[in-house]
Amino acid sequence: MTRLPRVSGREVVSALRRVGYMQDRQHGSHIVLRHVDPPFRRVVVPDHKELATGTLRAIIRETGLTVEEFRELL
Repeated sequence: MTRLPRVSGREVVSALRRVGYMQDRQHGSHIVLRHVDPPFRRVVVPDHKELATGTLRAIIRETGLTVEEFRELL
């Protein structure tokens, strides 16, 4: 299993924008992103200074990316 990088919520949002996600809305400290092309997936990213590894792994899983693909986007 590949180690996950320690990243902030803003870094995750900018990485996901590179693969077609755009900010749909924000409610408090949670940013809701949606994919512009099918499949129209939605993912919620907490706007924290550092995301927990379990949270980051869940976000990566929801987007359909692998950890290696996500690391390349950073």
